[in-house]
Amino acid sequence: MSHVCQSCAMPMADESLYGTNADGSKNSDYCIYCYKNGKFVQDCTMDEMIEHCAGFIDEVNKNLEHPITKEEYIGQMKMYFPHLKRWRSQITISNDMPENPSLLGVKELVAKMADTLPITFISSVDQDGFPCTKAMLSPRVREGIRVFYFTTNTFSLRVAHYRANPKACIYFCDSEKFIGVMLRGTMEVLTDVKSKEMIWRDGDTEYYPGGVADPNYCVLKFTATDGRFYSDYYPRSFVIE
Repeated sequence: MSHVCQSCAMPMADESLYGTNADGSKNSDYCIYCYKNGKFVQDCTMDEMIEHCAGFIDEVNKNLEHPITKEEYIGQMKMYFPHLKRWRSQITISNDMPENPSLLGVKELVAKMADTLPITFISSVDQDGFPCTKAMLSPRVREGIRVFYFTTNTFSLRVAHYRANPKACIYFCDSEKFIGVMLRGTMEVLTDVKSKEMIWRDGDTEYYPGGVADPNYCVLKFTATDGRFYSDYYPRSFVIE
């Protein structure tokens, strides 16, 4: 089975397209157009590489049932390229370590939005594979920008979705400043007493008369893997580790 170059995403069907290491051996991570003699051929940023690859959109469309425009290709690659080996280190945000200089301020932005915005939009996947989104009260507890805890009803449709398919997305939106942050990951449904007590607040009996032990009270634990933010009319993708 062929795989793609971890620099430009070009499919590499056979070894003739592999790049070369300093000792002349084949490098299966990168193609011959990106990597030769142990070095990258192009000294460029991820966005510059995407622009370069977009110049070959006619070749890309030859293998597509429904052709796409150059702009559509660029939009798709800006979501895909951050997961390639060459660019991953440049767009990774560590949940615990100091922030990546190239993403300065993003961690603080996500944390501030999670802590101050009253509403968070969460999405699940239904039984037919369609995305379903709803507005929720923002997370009550978070661990950095990777783990977020929400409260919800055990017998809700959302919980049923997550139990069948844990893939999830949460979205923070500051409409006044026109800033948005989307995080992708997985959602767990927690019903143990310790988790429920952790995010319980005074006044919750209005919604859950039975208190912490109320069977219709549970916790949603969202764990982010990657995300994308939009600020100053500029989108950027990142990976969370």
